[in-house]
Parts: sequence; structure tokens; C-alpha cells
Amino acid sequence: RRRAAAAPAPTVVRRLSPQRRRPFPPQLLQASLAPARQRRARRPCVIAMVLYIVGLGLYDEKDITLRGLEAVRKCERVYLEAYTSILLCDTSRLEELYGRPVVVADREMVESKCETILDDADKTDVAFLVVGDPFGATTHTDIQLRARQRGIPVRVIHNASVMNAVGACGLQLYRFGECISIVFFTDTWRPDSFYDKIAANRKLGLHTLCLLDIKVKEPNLEMLARGKIRYEAPRYMSINTAVEQLLEVEDRRKEGAFSGETLAIGIARLQADDQVIIAGPMRRLLDVDFGPPLHSLVIAGDVHETEREMVEPYMMAVGSDGCGKGA
Repeated sequence: RRRAAAAPAPTVVRRLSPQRRRPFPPQLLQASLAPARQRRARRPCVIAMVLYIVGLGLYDEKDITLRGLEAVRKCERVYLEAYTSILLCDTSRLEELYGRPVVVADREMVESKCETILDDADKTDVAFLVVGDPFGATTHTDIQLRARQRGIPVRVIHNASVMNAVGACGLQLYRFGECISIVFFTDTWRPDSFYDKIAANRKLGLHTLCLLDIKVKEPNLEMLARGKIRYEAPRYMSINTAVEQLLEVEDRRKEGAFSGETLAIGIARLQADDQVIIAGPMRRLLDVDFGPPLHSLVIAGDVHETEREMVEPYMMAVGSDGCGKGA
């Protein structure tokens, strides 16, 4: 037989009558809270300062994002990196928009005197402005790593760059391979390491974005050998020069990575009101006047039917459309 479970004992709640309740002494209450209040008063209020790395976009002062503009306006110091790329507007227009003076940071400051930018960045907000997107050049990664080593918080604010805006030429971004850089040839230095990357891209049917050289505040080597520092005038590689050097390398190596008949697309002043995009065989781009800098070049791989339709408006009028399988 099972025994019936015993019923639980009733809970007895004893309530004190109002007459028997004793209030907590206010003096004792204040004394018990005093140590905690003193600890809070002694604790410093720390506001972490930030190094903002802000992308400016491609064209002029209006291309900065609202988030980027808000960050720049609250910074005590503002630096503009001005040697990996340039904005197509004067620095004074940036200062007028930001309400802050802008210090132009050349190659020497960014690479050799980076500590000048990071000094006191843990005590006051500092902005480092980059044309395009902050991660468009390895230099900008380096300054972020240095800031981290010094315990300075870093916040990156992104923007458009040629790496994604190149889709304006009509070719699809996911069909691009490894990007390359083309530097100015000299009498004693004519590098061609980019050739193998173009060949690898085209073997896979992929397009190649060519970033063209910029020479800003470069020292004159002859004067430097004499112990004097004198800077050369700024130089910006044109699409014509890039194509000429590319064809020279192909003529020297003769491996068939591309030819004068290969479809290429020249892009000048991307995002500007007078932007120019012209497509055609590489040899024919040699004779095109693309106007002022900045210039970029795309060497096409295999062109999809949809891409063909998008590129068609930019094709040079004379001759065949040059589209289809990369020549």
C-alpha cells in the first residue's frame, strides 16, 4: 500500500505591527554609503581619444561620408596623406568644409616621421585623411599597426576607391584578378614584375586593373648625391605612357600575355564631372588624349556578353568593337 503524501505545512507569515517597526537610522545609512561614494569620487573619468583614419573618396571635398565629416570636425589635428593619391581639389576647400586646418602629410612625414602624427593621439582626437579608401595602400595599414603598438584606439571610416569604382568601365568587379602597379621607367630601371600577374589573370580569363605611378615631392637624385635636397616637379603617369611601357615589356619578353590588339579601357578622373572612359585595342589608346590626371588602365580578360553591352558605349568608333575573348 502506498501512503498518501503528507500535506505541506502552511507557511506562516509574521507581520510586525506598525507600532513595532523600527526605521533604519539615517545616520547609519549615510555612514554605510559614504565609502562607496568616496570610491566613485576618486575614480577618474577616462575618455579614450581616437585616431580616425578617414577615406575621402575619389574626386573632391564633397565625397567624404557624413560619418567621416562628423569625425573630422571633432578632431584637434587633421592630416591629409598626399602621395599615394590626390584629390582633384585644393586643400583650402577641405579646410573650409571641415572648419579645421589641414596639414599635408608627404611621403617623408608618413613613412619616416609617422610618430609626429601619433604624438598625443592618446590625449586628443586626430584624423588621418586618405584619398579613396583607408586600406587602398599598405602605408595606411602601417600607421594603424603603429597606433595599436602605442595603445591608441583606431577607428576606420571607409569610402569609395578606384578598386570598386572601376566597375564604371562596364566590366564586372568579381571578374577582376590581382591588381598591379606600373611605375615610371628610367634609363637604368625598367621593372617588369607586373607582367607575370597580367599573364596569370588573362590565363584565367580575368581582367587586370593597372594603378599608374604618381611622383609627388620626389628628391632629385643628382642633387641628393651632392648633399643637397631639391624636389622634382610632380608627375602623374598617363594611360599613354602606361600602354607604351606595357607593349615594350611584351616586345622584350615575347610570352604572349597581351598584344597591341588586346582590349583595354582607359579611365581618367574617375568620379569627376569631366570623367573620361575610352575602350579599344591597346595600340590605339596610345593616340588618345585623356586629359589631366589621375589615370587608370584596365586590361580586359574574357568579356561576358553582359559586359560587352556595358563596354560598347565606350568603344572607339573606328574598327571592330574589340570585345569578346581577350585578344
